[in-house]
Amino acid sequence: MLESLEHLTPAQIVAELDKYIIGQKDAKRNVAIALRNRWRRMNADENIRREIVPNNILMIGATGVGKTEIARRLAKIADAPFTKVEASKFTEVGYVGRDVESMVRDLVEQSVNMVKAAKKEEVKQKAAEVVEDIILDALIPPIQSRGAAPVSFSSDANAMPDTDYELNERTREKFREKIRNGELEDRKIEIRVQQSALPGVGVMGPGMDEASMMNIQEMISGMMPKKTKKRKVTIAEARKILLEEEAAKLIDMDEVKEEAIFKAENAGVIFIDEIDKVASSSKKSGGPDVSREGVQRDLLPIVEGSAVNTKYGIINTDHILFIAAGAFHVAKPSDLIPELQGRFPIRVELQSLTKEDFYQILKFPKNALTKQYEALLAAEDVELTFADEALDEIASIAFEVNAEVENIGARRLHTVMSRLLNEILFDVPDKIGANAKILVTREMVLERLSDMVRNRDLSQYIL
Repeated sequence: MLESLEHLTPAQIVAELDKYIIGQKDAKRNVAIALRNRWRRMNADENIRREIVPNNILMIGATGVGKTEIARRLAKIADAPFTKVEASKFTEVGYVGRDVESMVRDLVEQSVNMVKAAKKEEVKQKAAEVVEDIILDALIPPIQSRGAAPVSFSSDANAMPDTDYELNERTREKFREKIRNGELEDRKIEIRVQQSALPGVGVMGPGMDEASMMNIQEMISGMMPKKTKKRKVTIAEARKILLEEEAAKLIDMDEVKEEAIFKAENAGVIFIDEIDKVASSSKKSGGPDVSREGVQRDLLPIVEGSAVNTKYGIINTDHILFIAAGAFHVAKPSDLIPELQGRFPIRVELQSLTKEDFYQILKFPKNALTKQYEALLAAEDVELTFADEALDEIASIAFEVNAEVENIGARRLHTVMSRLLNEILFDVPDKIGANAKILVTREMVLERLSDMVRNRDLSQYIL
């Protein structure tokens, strides 16, 4: 299940994270160790395996320094189910003590989707063959041969067919070739597609949780006969619809559920953002502090390890990796209740971004903002490039605005880049046609962003 981690050492995990996230070496090292420990636990002696619990991580740092991105990329590297929740959502009016188990249900849902997608890929070829026959039957319905055995016909393609069955079979083979060659993609055919027998069933009852409601709805839906309806679509559309249906038929959902729960329990990552918003910033009792502490106490059993009922079965949270994050501008990590602090033994402080960090963020990551804008304009056949001096100036402006106004980290680059390229994005393709080449120079950056630096109010540029 965790075979993908076998060949990923902590150093290699950090190297993978470096492709997308600049700096924050301490945070990367800690999450890399935590990820490798998942594989180590699964390969440890069976007698002690269940006793090894993950070292949950608390990330402390301002917004935009890479906390969420590190957790998300980590899950992607491990091919692990990942879900992100905001602790502050559990403090909204009317939702005090809201069902925090929903984060575990979201994780299981994500895990089921991942396993289902992998299983569909395995049966894709077999499903494609079935779909091809369905499309062919819709184009040229088969004729049943008379007699006990199928009628054989001459292999000579030029020979005249002796029977209607032979003629039908030859025609079907010709059309099969056309389907495979993509010659009939735009031709419309009539197919039967499944539709929900009982859409939007609502089940309400006292003391019922979300999982129970979903289970009852699924059970009622399963008891009802499956309905089909006719649809007239192109062969290209029919292939997509039917491939999904046929692949689903070939998958054993019980096996999917079992595998998904195992994957969520042993490889799942839950990222709890804005954990500082539920920390009590003072020792006063009453008011919103009661709500905040209540949320922490609701989170505690989930993080400590408990059994959660989901529509796919019961999942134990003992070995799920929890990564919590917060800016902690007002509250401090020590303001969290002691029990919750104890469940996040690894604390990592992420550094604020420097001017050099901004420059590297613009230049090196695979998903760099500059590369995103280059790709957007490439869609219009316009070549956009950035001079090195221009990137240096953009980094300098972003750093200065963050220092003067509000430090929102790398998100500031979105503001600066949008302001810089706004005119170009508007003029393409009306004024700037295809095959145009645009070089962003330092002079262009200074000309278009100078007012942004001069204006100390800057309110219109703050995200």
